[in-house]
Amino acid sequence: MDKNYAFFALLDRMQYINRWALMRNSRYENIKEHSFDVAIVAESLAIIHNRLVEEGKTTVKVDPYKIQALGLYHDCTEIITGDMPTPIKYRNSTIKSAYREVEHEAAESLVSQLPDYMQDYYMSLLSPVYEGDEGYLYKRIVKAADKISAYIKCIREKLAGNTEFDSAMATLKETIDKIDLPEVRIFMDEFIPPFGLTLDELNN
Repeated sequence: MDKNYAFFALLDRMQYINRWALMRNSRYENIKEHSFDVAIVAESLAIIHNRLVEEGKTTVKVDPYKIQALGLYHDCTEIITGDMPTPIKYRNSTIKSAYREVEHEAAESLVSQLPDYMQDYYMSLLSPVYEGDEGYLYKRIVKAADKISAYIKCIREKLAGNTEFDSAMATLKETIDKIDLPEVRIFMDEFIPPFGLTLDELNN
């Protein structure tokens, strides 16, 4: 009998891990749908970035498909670690370093549920090593997409009349505004405002 591999069955369980667990939600968001949001925002940031390269406003092109994949898999290790609240995860350098090690071990545990010939590929997505200026750029774009996705979640909650996310929304906006990537500013200016519109307004 051929061996069975549990990797994709484990990834499917991302739908059972809710984000923002310490906050009252009008609608809970799981890490599976959050990962989709991050992937599409990250890909769009990469496309905008490459357009800026063509216009001579920056120099290094990026691969939108690779960035999309990095965004899609960026939270997969939470299948094992759970979703740790950001204020705790980034409280100090000791906790950050320890959590990175836990995430790496979680990634190794997950990819061990794959055939040998697939493990290196998925390890590069679940626990990426960002090297050099180009690698650092990939990391910054995915991180920016993660913040923007969280900001969009706050918009949804605000539209539902939930004031629980007001402080998080203000903090995220301040964080996003400080990101020194022109593609982030373009996305925020051109693509975020419609999230406040009704369906009829969007269609018109």
